[in-house]
Amino acid sequence: MKLLQSVKPTNLIALRRGLVNFYSTFVKDNLYRRISPVGDPNISVIPVLDQWVLEGRVVQKEELQKIIKELRVYKRFKHALEISKWMSDKRYLPLSTDDVATRMNLILRVHGLEQVEDYFNNMPSQLKRYHVHIALLNCYAHEKCVDKANAFLQKIKEMGYAKSTLPYNIMMNLYHQIGEFERLDSLLKEMKEKGVYYDRFTYSIRLSAYAAASDCTGIEKMMEQMESNTSIVLDWNCYVIAANAYNKVGLIDKSVSMLKKSEGRLATDKKKGHAFNVYLKLYARNGKKDEVHRIWNLYKKEKIFNKGFISMIRSLLILDDIRGAEDIYKEWETQKLSYDVRIPNLLVDAYCRAGLIEKAEELVNEIVNVRGKFSVESWCYLASGYLQKDQLPQAVETLKKAASLCPSELNYVKEILAAFSDGKQDVEEAEKVVNLLREKDNLNPARAHDILVER
Repeated sequence: MKLLQSVKPTNLIALRRGLVNFYSTFVKDNLYRRISPVGDPNISVIPVLDQWVLEGRVVQKEELQKIIKELRVYKRFKHALEISKWMSDKRYLPLSTDDVATRMNLILRVHGLEQVEDYFNNMPSQLKRYHVHIALLNCYAHEKCVDKANAFLQKIKEMGYAKSTLPYNIMMNLYHQIGEFERLDSLLKEMKEKGVYYDRFTYSIRLSAYAAASDCTGIEKMMEQMESNTSIVLDWNCYVIAANAYNKVGLIDKSVSMLKKSEGRLATDKKKGHAFNVYLKLYARNGKKDEVHRIWNLYKKEKIFNKGFISMIRSLLILDDIRGAEDIYKEWETQKLSYDVRIPNLLVDAYCRAGLIEKAEELVNEIVNVRGKFSVESWCYLASGYLQKDQLPQAVETLKKAASLCPSELNYVKEILAAFSDGKQDVEEAEKVVNLLREKDNLNPARAHDILVER
């Protein structure tokens, strides 16, 4: 109290106001916390931003940039684009070339390539710098527009923007994605001739392409080059890509060796969760159950969120260890994390694949009746289980129930139900429907690693 009494009244008011603003902004409320719950992309976040300003809150450009970055992580591209436009249209915040490059990527995700090209063609010439040109090249590559990408790469070269690895990596990744592996070596040769040094992404893309082509010799050659290149720092992820490449060509011992090297590079990394998720899956794909449990015990020394439990359960299911997956599921239930329906759905799918339809039914009933969650995936897995047992009527009824509970998520159910309308389906037709159910939306487990060369 004596300290406060020594402060002048006007300064005291300012101090109190500052403390209130600090508490409101950083402890109780912040802009991202208001935007985050607006999950429906059809609902605009502009009113949230406008209200924030009406309340007299200060909006910093750096804060908006962080929010945009976070929304992109969660694939909320429409909301991120709205904020990007609001920055310049209503806040009159000057856009950097990085901001423009980010907006181009968002326009691509929301409106498509044609609008990206219109935006690029109509922007002021002073903004058309290196990062913006790279962003357009990346958009062409993302859409697999090979001719446009090649032509634009030539333009980039003419402008002197091809002195770094990034444009070459983008093109290499494009050729990798479309399976034109022979064109990768010509790009590598050109880079060498022009004195453009390879980075770890260059090596990673070529490694993955060799793996896709089952070229063991190529993988070995690229690993030797990568490890002998003292100009680049190999992180844990580089060895993960190598491990994935060896796994794909069936060289299990070498894959495990790469994972061990990767773990050795992880010691100084503060956020180990993503690496542990990858290790779990790759050790499982290599058939190393003991290593999976060893990584899980290391993981438990960190804070494990739902994603970690998803990775562990998936890994055990890769190893056909349903009982072990059930144990991890029970462990997850004791953690009192937010209820993520994807976790029980992993077991529902596994039960149906294994013909344990009664267990699947029991768990779906728990999801719906106890947890009050309505997941289209649950019903689709269950329907696929009935189909595998040739119980077509039950499959139809399950899909009808799904359509009634989750109509907005099941636009394709009518087509599936139509396949059963005449009751004359054979085993082959039923298998097609099972595959359709399993491939729809996000029902397939994510790939172990994606190489993304994106600004």
